[in-house]
This record gives sequence, structure tokens and C-alpha cells, in this order.
Amino acid sequence: MDTNIKVYSYLRFSDVRQSTGSSADRQTEYAATWAKTRQLQLDASLSLRDEGLSAYHQRHVKQGALGTFLSAVDEGRIGAGSVLVVEGLDRLSRAEPLQAQAQLAQIINAGITVVTASDGREYNREGLKANPMDLVHSLLVMIRAHEESDTKSKRVKAAIRRQCEQWLDSTYRGRIRNGRDPQWLAWQSGGWQLIPERVEAVRMAVDLFRAGHGPMAIVDRLNAAGLSVSNKGSRATHLYKLFRLPALRGTKTLSVDGIDYALPDYYPALLSPEAFDELQGQIRQPGRRKGKGELPGIITGLRRTHCGYCGSAMVAQNLMSRKKDDDGRLHDTYRRLSCGSGQAYRRCPVGGSTSIAPIERALLDFCSDQINLDALLDRGAVDPPARQKLATAKARVADVEAQLKRLTDALMQDDGVAPAIILRKVRELEDELEQLGLDAARADAEWATVSRKAPTTAEAWRELVIRVKSQDYDARLKARQLVADTFTRIVVYRMGIEAGDHSSHALDLVLVPHGGKPRVLRVHRKTGQWLAGEELTIPRISASFNEQMPHPQ
Repeated sequence: MDTNIKVYSYLRFSDVRQSTGSSADRQTEYAATWAKTRQLQLDASLSLRDEGLSAYHQRHVKQGALGTFLSAVDEGRIGAGSVLVVEGLDRLSRAEPLQAQAQLAQIINAGITVVTASDGREYNREGLKANPMDLVHSLLVMIRAHEESDTKSKRVKAAIRRQCEQWLDSTYRGRIRNGRDPQWLAWQSGGWQLIPERVEAVRMAVDLFRAGHGPMAIVDRLNAAGLSVSNKGSRATHLYKLFRLPALRGTKTLSVDGIDYALPDYYPALLSPEAFDELQGQIRQPGRRKGKGELPGIITGLRRTHCGYCGSAMVAQNLMSRKKDDDGRLHDTYRRLSCGSGQAYRRCPVGGSTSIAPIERALLDFCSDQINLDALLDRGAVDPPARQKLATAKARVADVEAQLKRLTDALMQDDGVAPAIILRKVRELEDELEQLGLDAARADAEWATVSRKAPTTAEAWRELVIRVKSQDYDARLKARQLVADTFTRIVVYRMGIEAGDHSSHALDLVLVPHGGKPRVLRVHRKTGQWLAGEELTIPRISASFNEQMPHPQ
């Protein structure tokens, strides 16, 4: 027996249910018998078994055992003279004939013999030289295999398209087997059933994210609770994909031959449409990361807090190694806020830093008063950019629809052949209408998010005040999210807005809310008590920035 030459058996099933039949045992037995007859060794150490991987889509090469085998051939780990036993060439590949034959040639050119158990044929360089018609036979087999799979693929896609269209027409409510379904659901007894422990994990992850926790912290909390969002555990890199899944609101999305479908109410919803839209808005929010350190910042790291003198972002420095109170909390004087101009080309005309704790207290106390919050948010106000974008998008959609209607009416009345220029214009308008529909949907979601952003009552702020002041981690994350939802900009004048008009005991804050009216607060720099407040116009803020903003040389 030549121990240098080995026989390998390759089994592939496009559907894992095929592996329960006799085909696998029959092929394995054939490979063992073939090797024994020729006094060769059947090597079982290199696993060559692809279950549920398509040869038509080449998944058995991209992510399966055959791809591993081909790599081993290229690297010389499988020696010349070895043998690969397959049930038939259609098991080896169902790709386009030229690609399939190239894969077969790759194996044969490496000096390896391919044996097909179904007909006992052997394919190697010597045999093909002696009988070139075997090469023709292999090509015909590959052509037939590809055509069979291609026809089946087209039929399956057509059936899926019909099911999608029937779902949208409310005439079909069965299962549509395409794409991956959420791992918090299982199909049982003709319907989707929630998997309680997975649902609990997903809801916990979403709640933690909305409260301001980052992916790593969420995974740690899930692991501590013994919960997992998938059968492979919870991984931080996958959480953002999870949070973006329309399946959370019950919608299945899939693409068939370049046509995208969104099937509402296909799954049991875990989130309402409004809650899902808010979650997407939070994902897009800048500064979602809380930054490093044991104590999450409330007003920093959100790209909202800026120096009033030079326009640079304000940065926090929590000196955790410094003095702490007896209860373990960091003393207020060691939590500082300073202008970040040293990290940019600007040089702030007012240097130094100030304690951040009084600013946090002033902000929370101010927003905890319902009268102040109502005045700040100006409930009757709208957000002009988002509202205008939505109105423009809807107007443009209506205009294009009217143009299309006029053209199609004219075509229907014309008994002759439609001019090519009109048909081209119709196609252009249809393409434009499709894009405008997407733009309008995005603008609608943006406006819905903006209009719901700020809390409607001061209670949400009030319930966090005491816990934030005591440096409670979770409460600070919630307060941080409230700041992101309420304010578009917070401007800090460490020495007061007006030159020469400041007290050594006071600083000024300009609060610019989403869709509301900016207000200025004068705050006691040590206690955090707000001393005065007034409405401030946008032009006044802009003028202040323009006067103070230096330009690069």
C-alpha cells in the first residue's frame, strides 16, 4: 500500500435533510471499497462534508469544505497522485460551466484524480490525454447540472416574488423562505412563536442602549444575567446590526432579483414603529460613546457642548486618582470642564477650566421645572430644516406623479407607436419617482424623530436629579441621553457672555434646544444655582461666535 497517496471522499448536500438518507453511507462505502481495491489509504482526517451549502451559489467553495480542499491543493498539502471521490460532478459544482470546469481543471492539474461514484468514471491528466471525449462528457454534465439549478433558482425566485406581492396585497399569510429570520423567533405549528429568553435578551439590550450603554457594557450585562441574543452568544460587533433590524418592528425585508421588499407585520413586533424610529435616531446620534473613565459625562462627548469664546468643543477631565469623599465619590472640584482648543488650530482667548458638577446641577434643576422646560422647548415651534425637507420631498413626489399621469394618459390615447423620446422620459420619471419616494420616507422619519425628541414633561429630568448628583452610573447615562434628545447645542462662557460684565462667582450657559428657543442661564460656578435666565435669539449667538472665531492663517 502506497502511504503517500491518499483517497478523500467529498460529500455535499444542498439541503441538510438529504444527509439523513442512504446517499452519504453509500458514497462513503464506495470510497472505502475503491481505496481498498487499489490498496490505497482512505483519509478521514480532512473533513470533506458540506451540508446545506449550495454548489450553484458556490457557498461550498467560499465557506465550506471544498474551499478548504482547494486551498490545500494550491498549498501542496495534498500530494500528486491522491484521489477525490465524489458522487457525481454535479456535487462538485453547479456553477456556470466554464467556472465549474476551471475548478475541475484546478484539481486535475495538481495531479489529483477525480472519481465519480455514480458512473465509476475517473478524471486525470493521463486519462484525458488518452480519451479527450471524457473532457467533453464532463462539460456536458456540468452544463446540465447548471441548467437544472438555474431553472430551479428562477422558479424559486418567481414563487418568492409572488408570495411577497401577495403578502403586500393581504392575500397570503404563510411563511416565506428567503433570507435569515430573527433568532428570537421559531416557526412552530404554522406560525411564529417567540423564544422567551431570547426576547428578554433583545429587549434588555435595546433598553440598555437607549439608556446610553455601549455595546461592550451591554454584552457584560447580558452575560451577567445569563442571557444571549443569539445561539452563538452576544457579541458587541453584532449589536448595532441587531438594533437596525426592521424585524424588531415586525417587518421582514428581502431582495429578490434586485427588487427590494418590506413586508409589514410578518413577525411579531418587539417595538412599536415609533419606538423603532426613535432607536434608529439614537443610533445616528453623534457622540453615543460615553468616553473612557468610571464616570459617564452628561454634557461632554456628545458634540454639543462648545466654548463660547472660540467655538471649540469643551472636554471633560475626571481626575479619578484624586481625592474622593468618604463615600467613594469623586469630589466635585476634581471633575473639570475646559476648552479643547489646544487640540485644534484655534487658541482660546480665555484659558483655564471650571468645575463641571455645578453646570450639570444647574442644567438638571432648570429642566426639572416644567415652566422652564415649556419655555425652553416652545411647544408651538417647529424644526425648520427637517419640516422643510419633508415638505419639499412630498411636493416633488406629487409633481413627478402628475407628470407621469399626463404622459401615460397621452400614451393610452395614442393608437400608434409611442415615440421613443416619450418612453424614455417615462422611464426617467419612474426612476426619479422611486428615488424621491426613498427621500420622502427618510425625511418623514427624520421629522418624526425630531418632533418626538425632547421629553414632554420635567418629570423625566426630576427623577434623575438626586441619583445624578450622587454619581449613580445608570442615572448619569439616562441624563446624558436626555441631554442628547433635548439640546442641539450647549455653549459655555466660563467668564460670562459680555466682556467686562461677569462676576468671579458666575458663568453663562446658552442652551439651544431642538426646535425651541435658545436661552441663556447665569449659573453660580460653585453651587450650580442658576441666578438668571433670558431668551436669546439665534442671530445674537451667531454674532457672538463670528466675533470670537479666529480663522486659520
